Amino acid sequence: MTMYPVEYLNSINVSGMPLSKLRLKVGCPVMILRNLNPMEGVCNGSRGIITRMTSRVLEVRLFDNGKHVFIPRIKIISSSETGFHLCRHQFPVRLAFAMTINKAQGQSLVSIGLDARSSVFTHGQFYVAISHATSRHGIKIIWDAKSASATTKNIVYPEVLLD
Repeated sequence: MTMYPVEYLNSINVSGMPLSKLRLKVGCPVMILRNLNPMEGVCNGSRGIITRMTSRVLEVRLFDNGKHVFIPRIKIISSSETGFHLCRHQFPVRLAFAMTINKAQGQSLVSIGLDARSSVFTHGQFYVAISHATSRHGIKIIWDAKSASATTKNIVYPEVLLD
């Protein structure tokens, strides 16, 4: 059996798994990482604010419907991206001060901020990002001040296109 240092295991950041040290406070916004109770709106990508905390359960007020739901600590096992299975007993949440474009799909947002100082968008992501705003006045974009015009590249990978 191979032994890994605790520091190395804690530094592993696997998608869909919370960080090893999750520091939460009452009032912080979180995003739920698992489908715990879809009928109540507790789904992967749902966002809310922590209203109460214990060592085993979080009470979260969801943004979508205003309901108060309980999030238990669960055993989360990573896929084999790391070459081994990593098991953590944690709350299936992440801090949600910001959201990726992919997680924002299917949601309407009052305020959207995009950092377009470097071209990191893939095909269609810019459209997806701005189309979720409820109003054009709620969209704020940061551009490179050195640029003469406000433009960004639409990156298309020709090797994945069909002939």
